Amino acid sequence: MAIGKKERLGAQIEAEFLKKMLLIRRFEEKAAQMYGLKKIGGFCHLYIGQEAAAVGALAAIDLGRDYTVGAYRDHGYALACGMDPRGLMAELFGKATGVSRGKGGSMHFFDASRHMLGGNGIVGAQIPIATGIALKCHYRKDGGVVLCWFGDGAIHQGSFHESLNMAKIWKLPIIYICENNQYGMGTDFRRVSSVTDFVVMGDSYGIRGTQVNGMDVVEVFHDVGEAAERARAESTPVFLEIKTYRYRGHSMSDPAKYRTPEELESYKKQDPILILKSRMEESGRLTAEAYAALDSECKSTCDDAVKFAEESQEPEPSALYEDILA
Repeated sequence: MAIGKKERLGAQIEAEFLKKMLLIRRFEEKAAQMYGLKKIGGFCHLYIGQEAAAVGALAAIDLGRDYTVGAYRDHGYALACGMDPRGLMAELFGKATGVSRGKGGSMHFFDASRHMLGGNGIVGAQIPIATGIALKCHYRKDGGVVLCWFGDGAIHQGSFHESLNMAKIWKLPIIYICENNQYGMGTDFRRVSSVTDFVVMGDSYGIRGTQVNGMDVVEVFHDVGEAAERARAESTPVFLEIKTYRYRGHSMSDPAKYRTPEELESYKKQDPILILKSRMEESGRLTAEAYAALDSECKSTCDDAVKFAEESQEPEPSALYEDILA
């Protein structure tokens, strides 16, 4: 679905981007509310502020043949892939109707039919998994490309460096995406990285890198589309650093006191939903009434997802012994 940067996206595509970002935002707000009511337990990492990255990137590939593999902050990828909010919310509630049958929770959303292969809870563990999927695509010559997502905190893991080196040597069609939201848990990435321009890390393995404005869904769409075309045509890895920002703490237990209110407010003025909404309004493609109706629809979808999750059955005790490999 790659479109040249000078070509304007149609109103229908922009509207779809806006709807998906709004759905992610409202889903995450509802998840936070349910967590506060103790209806969701365990870890829960929200995607609020980063919606443009998942929506733009996943619109730029073909999940009929391509794949996406992510880390634990995976709600946004799942919704951008088109997974059912009901099954996702049920998974957060630990119900049998959840997408991982209530066994995985927040960090393990999964849908093999949509080539969405997680949600992975261990920092950096998804990087070699995604590389292996790219090896499959290369070996079978099926034309597939893999999006491998990880945060700025995972870029120092050995699995990152080993995978990039292997992918370059074997010419694997994979796009490594560092979703740099500025903080690895509670630490500014500049305090813990000797290299703050992460694109250089791709260069060190002979992999061309690009920095992407992750607050603009249209820019993400174009840049990931170009990267996918190159990875597919040349069977080569590509590295992208998507600069974004999370408005909430690392997880629900994090009050995020390591940043100033002024910093947070400055980034909220770059809200990816606000950017696209303003652009569409200025071009006459969106009215206030249409936006309100769209937002109301997304809120209703999320309310329905909560109702479904609350009414769903708990997993049977015998499910503990299913899918166990010895």
